[in-house]
Amino acid sequence: MSSCVTTCDSVEQEEYKHLPRFLYGESMGGAVALLVHRKEPRDWNGAVLLAPMCKIAEESKVHPLLQGFLIKICSAFPTWKIVPTKDIIELAFKDPRKRREIRQNPFIYQDRPRLKTAVEILLLTWDLEQRLDEVTLPFLVLHGEADKVTDPSVSKALFNSALSFDKDMKLYPGMWHGLTTGEPDDNVQLVYGDIIEWLDKRTNTTFVEGNAGLPTQSSVETKIPKQHIEMDIPCLQYC
Repeated sequence: MSSCVTTCDSVEQEEYKHLPRFLYGESMGGAVALLVHRKEPRDWNGAVLLAPMCKIAEESKVHPLLQGFLIKICSAFPTWKIVPTKDIIELAFKDPRKRREIRQNPFIYQDRPRLKTAVEILLLTWDLEQRLDEVTLPFLVLHGEADKVTDPSVSKALFNSALSFDKDMKLYPGMWHGLTTGEPDDNVQLVYGDIIEWLDKRTNTTFVEGNAGLPTQSSVETKIPKQHIEMDIPCLQYC
C-alpha cells in the first residue's frame, strides 16, 4: 500500500497542489482506493468507486471448505494456478463485441489466478467488509445490480455504514460488473455522466486543506478546468 501512496504523491506537481485530490478505483482498484484512504484519511477530497471489490459475489466464490484448504497450502505453493474460478470476462462484460475485444487483448490476464493472489484478494475483501465504518471521505459508489463478480449488497452496506458526511450511491438495474468497459455505449455514457456530474459539484467548491476531506463553501466559487481535474485523479483500475 505504501507504493500506491508514493505513486499518488509522485504525480502531484507544484502547479496542481491547490487543486482537490480524488481517488478513482474500479473493481479491485476500488478496494485499493479505500485502503489508500485508510492509510491517509485526511489527504483526499473524495473518491469515485465503481463496483468496488469489498466482497466477492457468491457466484464467483469457491466453496468455504475449499477456501480454508487453499489458505492453508498457500504459503507452500503460492504460485500454483489451482484456484477453480469462473470465466471472469464472461461474467463481467455484457456487450459481446467488447467481450471479444478484451479476449483478443494480449495484455489481459486470462489464466487461473495464482494461489497467493486469490488468497490475498479473499482476505482483503473480508477485511474491507468488516471495516466499512472507517470510511470518512466524500465518495460516490456506483454498482450494477446484476454484477456477478463483486457483490452490490456491500456497496449498499458501504453507503449505509460509512461515516462520510458527503456520500452518494448509484445502482444500475441490469448492468454488470464492467460499468465503463463492458456495457453498451449508452450505458457507459450514463455512468460517466453521473461521475462527471458528481465531480463537477465538488470541484466548484473551495476545499480547505486538512479538513478530513470535507468541502467548505467559500464566498467565491473556484472554477477548476476539466483538464486539470483529469490530471489530478490517481486512477486505480484492476480487472
